[in-house]
Amino acid sequence: MDDFSSLTAAVCEFRDARDWRQFHTLRNLIVSLNLEAGELLELMQWKSDAEVEALPGEATTREALADECADVLLYLLLIAERSGIDLAAATRAKLQKNAAKYPVDKARGSRAKYTELG
Repeated sequence: MDDFSSLTAAVCEFRDARDWRQFHTLRNLIVSLNLEAGELLELMQWKSDAEVEALPGEATTREALADECADVLLYLLLIAERSGIDLAAATRAKLQKNAAKYPVDKARGSRAKYTELG
């Protein structure tokens, strides 16, 4: 069993013990994912790049960063579960698509979009 499967099972067990599945429509899950991503983004607000890079080095901000990352992953796992998506397989497939769009010889060190790589 891969990590996504065991994590999804744990999240669903937590959800089901509280009878929250009734609230977890696909729409609500996607909205919630974006709200949590906004909370992750809020940790960056008004900080310089150096301050953001330092966040993981301080215990309190590292915990906040970890909590928000976990919240995003929790909702992503629930979205995938609700949609019947094998998240690990989808990620591997997306990496293959991106490898074709961004071949190393053209994309290495470049921030250009694949349509601009030539």
